[in-house]
Amino acid sequence: MRNLQMIMLSMAVFVAGSMPALAQAKWDVTKTVHIGGDGGWDYLTADSQTHRLFVTRSTHTMVIDAASGKVLGDIPGQKRSHGTALVPALGRGFITDGGGDGAILIFDLKTYAVLGKLATMPDSDGIIYDEGQNMVLAVSGDGNKLMTFKPDIDPVNGKIDPPIELGGAPEFLAADGAGNVYINLEDKDVLAVVDLKTRKVIARWPVAPGGHPVGLALDKKNHLLFIGCRNPQKLIVMSTEDGKVVADLPIGAGVDAVKTDGDQIFASCGDGSLIVIGRKDGKFQIEATVKTPFGARTMGVDHSTHTIYLPAAELLPLAPGQRRPTPKPDTFMIVEVGQQ
Repeated sequence: MRNLQMIMLSMAVFVAGSMPALAQAKWDVTKTVHIGGDGGWDYLTADSQTHRLFVTRSTHTMVIDAASGKVLGDIPGQKRSHGTALVPALGRGFITDGGGDGAILIFDLKTYAVLGKLATMPDSDGIIYDEGQNMVLAVSGDGNKLMTFKPDIDPVNGKIDPPIELGGAPEFLAADGAGNVYINLEDKDVLAVVDLKTRKVIARWPVAPGGHPVGLALDKKNHLLFIGCRNPQKLIVMSTEDGKVVADLPIGAGVDAVKTDGDQIFASCGDGSLIVIGRKDGKFQIEATVKTPFGARTMGVDHSTHTIYLPAAELLPLAPGQRRPTPKPDTFMIVEVGQQ
């Protein structure tokens, strides 16, 4: 009996010691799918309902099945594509094209056929759909403007609304659905707040101790903004009520995207790191740093599967004076990150 009690006690200690390890899921790369095709890449938009990935590839935009990696469609006709916004209720998608005078392509979400092209402004870049206001919002980096229009716009003859002056170069944006739009002004080191009702900037909040803000995500429930900054390299947590910075955390170099999923925040950085930040008892802390391919600076999140997708490619060495490395031909890939 004594031996049996000792065995049972040892098993209990083993199980108790193992429980924390089993409870803490580890974030890591779970799969890499080689896609190929020409062009670089910018933003990736993940559709959590259909599990499709929309990836801008410079002169075209690829539609990829997240589970299989199969290319479902390839939307042509862009000069320098940046981002994609989806409006499932209308069966439409919208792609910003920053080349030339600027444009936004409208395409069919089922057939991927191009329905038309809207004239916009040079360097049309970040784009989102504000469901609360039923409005597509996009920014022009070179034009320092916020552009707006209704998603049911005539795709051939329609014209965007008069642009809103921002007073700085915008990068990415988020909307609360109640008429407020939050926009990173990278060259001013501030976040601008736009009131869609008055169509004016109503506040400018410094992002210090961060600088050069690019990636941006909004937590509507807790009234918080998460801002990815490049110089200094910080993830800034800011209140949407008064612009107060409530936390800042170190991140990798070359951040381009920030996303949220539940209580976790993610910052994808071009130096080959994906920073995972958690929230516990009202405090923020880095939970993991996932090693990703160098140059994997943007991402999308499938909120139904809690999976992160990052576009990447094998890169050639930088030539003298070159700002970004050139991808090796036909090496484009999608890197999947999840909890194990």
